[in-house]
Amino acid sequence: MSDNLAGLRREITALGERVAALGSTHAMYPDDAQSTAEAALAELEYAERLLGEADEQLSRARPEQPGPRRSGDDGDRVLLRAMFAELSVPVVLLDHDGYIRRINNAGAAQLGSAPGYLTGKPFAHFVDLRKRATMQSWLASVLRGGGTASLESRLAQRGWAEDVHLTMTRLELPTEAHPLVLVAMSPPMSGSEEEGPAPLEPEVEDQVVVLAARRLDVLTRMTRLLLRSAGPGGKGEPLALADAAELLADSYADWVLLDVCDLPTGPRAARRAAVAGPPDAPEELRAEVAAAPCDSAVPGEVLGSGQSQLFPLIEEEDVLGYAESGAPLLAALGAGSLMSVPLRGSRGVRGALTLIRRSNRGSFRLADLGLIEEIGEHIGLALPPRPSA
Repeated sequence: MSDNLAGLRREITALGERVAALGSTHAMYPDDAQSTAEAALAELEYAERLLGEADEQLSRARPEQPGPRRSGDDGDRVLLRAMFAELSVPVVLLDHDGYIRRINNAGAAQLGSAPGYLTGKPFAHFVDLRKRATMQSWLASVLRGGGTASLESRLAQRGWAEDVHLTMTRLELPTEAHPLVLVAMSPPMSGSEEEGPAPLEPEVEDQVVVLAARRLDVLTRMTRLLLRSAGPGGKGEPLALADAAELLADSYADWVLLDVCDLPTGPRAARRAAVAGPPDAPEELRAEVAAAPCDSAVPGEVLGSGQSQLFPLIEEEDVLGYAESGAPLLAALGAGSLMSVPLRGSRGVRGALTLIRRSNRGSFRLADLGLIEEIGEHIGLALPPRPSA
């Protein structure tokens, strides 16, 4: 046993040296990322085999040691965990339900958060909506024993989006009741060009002063628009809901939906009164958004309960309903963040205002929700009274 462990330690040390060399090569020659990534994936497969061998040896050693575990075994575990954590290749270990069981430091940096926060989260939530279904299908195939999967995908989280190449490998461990999946993330093999605008600069998006000024500007412009509908003596112009939606889409979101209840409150009584989207959005997509029912999960909940909904990170892609093609509408819009607030008039909820940002925009926050709730209340008060029954 001791000879086997000594050999395993030598192999691990040699692997660590090769991985460090690959990391240095990638830093010095970033244009040669494809060949470096391929070599790193080969080393990762070898690391997987080493982990399996170590687990087998530890499992065989366990029955022979009814007393306290020897310090050498603990040292091996610590060494293996340290090797996993310090691999220069971003790696995620998923359980059979697709939840993150373990993630190394490079993988946590790739997903933009700390390993402790990411552990226990569904990996799919960090994949762009347009790529999520494909990733989940390949993951299921790997878990069924369909072999290693290699695919182009896209990560999207809190204001950035990045194309990646995912390699998924099934792991069978004696200590686990179900198979695990090891996911390696590397630069895209094809240098793919994803459709859609480039990500916003984070140093601008995260400046508190810039965000506060933007919110004040939106509120001021919306107030001017609503004052025109009030007019002297309450005889102003009719409220142009399309103009209100366009104003918000131009300055605060990518897509804006305005649903209004002309009859007593409730999802079934609502109609989609206005839709505004990006200038480059196809007319067919605008028409699909306009024709989608108002009783889908998010606006339906707001209309029914009068409570706002905020999704800084969209987890369920069907909360806005489906397009005619059968695809979730949020996926078709490239959504990354969503919020919906009630249009509250003097006699209750008159409608719902829903704002969507694409995955390459900064996520909506609580401060954004407070502003849009105030705007929603102003719009609700400016709506003409319902016709009497």
